[in-house]
Amino acid sequence: MTVRRVVLGENAAGKAVVISDGPSPREMALQHTPGFVSAPIWTTCEVPSVPYNGTDPMAAEGTLLQPPGGSTFMLITFPPDAVFMSHDFKPELAGPEHLKAAPGIAETFEMENPGMHKTPTLDYGVVLDGRISLELDDGVIVELKPGDTFVQHGARHGWRNPNEKPATIAVVLLGAR
Repeated sequence: MTVRRVVLGENAAGKAVVISDGPSPREMALQHTPGFVSAPIWTTCEVPSVPYNGTDPMAAEGTLLQPPGGSTFMLITFPPDAVFMSHDFKPELAGPEHLKAAPGIAETFEMENPGMHKTPTLDYGVVLDGRISLELDDGVIVELKPGDTFVQHGARHGWRNPNEKPATIAVVLLGAR
């Protein structure tokens, strides 16, 4: 999956212009988790200001988990859970890739409960393609399909894809107090 990212801004005359049009520099298809794609689109480490200053925050590496007032917009494609259950799956190789693909977020994942995590964020999301399960504490499962939305208030959760096809979500993480 290559996500087209169109960034708009204003020129010196105050007219709307396209600043860039193409994939995010940090989109990553994970080699050791086939079918998993992390596509961070934009991030801010504080309350944004306008007009756009011309600096692409995705051109440099850094955390995707922002402090209060900051935000991250990303698309994530989850392969079927069967990928993680395959005899070919090697967590020792996949782990470092996930750390590179989602720095700051990946560090919140629980080693003893794979995929479960809790971030200090308010997340707004929508399922774009496929079906995905949102696992909560005590094994509660919320099934989501294309067009379904979610609002996640810093709660512990994990994404599961017990289906045969990948699932893609778009999510905005807002750094919270």
